[in-house]
Amino acid sequence: MTIRTFHRALAIGAIALAGAALTACAPTTDHSGMPGMTHGASAPATGSVQGTANDADAMFASMMIGHHQQAIDMSDTLLAKTGVDARVTELATRIKAAQAPEIATMRGWLADWGVPSAAPGSMSHGDGMMSEADMAALEAAPGAEAGKLFLQQMIVHHEGAVDMARTEKADGAAPAAVDLAAAIIDAQTAEIAEMKDLLAAL
Repeated sequence: MTIRTFHRALAIGAIALAGAALTACAPTTDHSGMPGMTHGASAPATGSVQGTANDADAMFASMMIGHHQQAIDMSDTLLAKTGVDARVTELATRIKAAQAPEIATMRGWLADWGVPSAAPGSMSHGDGMMSEADMAALEAAPGAEAGKLFLQQMIVHHEGAVDMARTEKADGAAPAAVDLAAAIIDAQTAEIAEMKDLLAAL
């Protein structure tokens, strides 16, 4: 599924959710009727996005949740192994610690906006996402080899996240979502440099 196709499906799904109480829901290309999206909304709950949000914000949160979850899965796979360089396991632990709370935050935003979360498996293999074969290779790799493979895969994964975050910074409207995108760009760009250095040292 392409990002454009997922974007369309996400917007349609959110519109359908908002109109569930109606006896009919006429198709429309105007996504401004999405709950909490672009038009004025009631005051959000504590910790949720302040101000209005648009389709770019919904796309960013929905896609990044799946992206972050895969990074956590990759980290869990690595951390279950023995014989991995301590610097790599420390990095994997940091990635988990940073990304798990961000998933919770973005799920809260989607709930506030009335946008359904992406279904498991709906992410494409674009934007740095690993394929099932990639994940299987990491699972099968022994200690030191797994450490190198993890770094190689996570560099690509982070580069995809940075691209997604740059799109959100350019197109998003919700201040907290745009701020998170900026934080992801800074943190993961630094981690990419760190991982490249680690890979060269192993």
